[in-house]
Amino acid sequence: MTKDVIEAIEQRRSVRSFNGDPVSEATVGRLVEAALRAPSAGNLQPWQLMIVYGEETRRSLASACRNQNFIAEAPVNIVVVLEQGKSQDVYGQLGQKYQYQDIGAAIENMLLAATGYGLATCWVGAFEEDKISQILQLGGDLRPEAIIAVGYSDENPVPVPRRNANEVVKVIH
Repeated sequence: MTKDVIEAIEQRRSVRSFNGDPVSEATVGRLVEAALRAPSAGNLQPWQLMIVYGEETRRSLASACRNQNFIAEAPVNIVVVLEQGKSQDVYGQLGQKYQYQDIGAAIENMLLAATGYGLATCWVGAFEEDKISQILQLGGDLRPEAIIAVGYSDENPVPVPRRNANEVVKVIH
């Protein structure tokens, strides 16, 4: 089930209640493909994606995320891991800025693709980095940057008010 991209943007919500239905590996693969199509400086794609299906590992991740238990309830977690230094090796100090923009673009592509497939997601950034690194056995220059809980929604969240365009748009001629 795919949706028009504008429709996906309008319908995407952060969901923190999942019904427990499994998400197929093929569909998760499509989310990964969406991340790989995101723009990145020099097409370096300075990230790795750790796909977590195991219930015990999801529980450990939830614990390291300030006990946000919905992370364990989601049948899939995608942990976005930064490959530190990859962007700086090419762009110097500017690479420090680019790497976070690149990761954000990859995450947003996955969120919108998930919405297009009828999935619910929540982008989580509140976690103890050291604990996540230990759980996933990350070493070297790998650093966890985000966790995306993925599953089928058990709620119907209402739209959250957003700022008016007149508040944020300045037209310069």
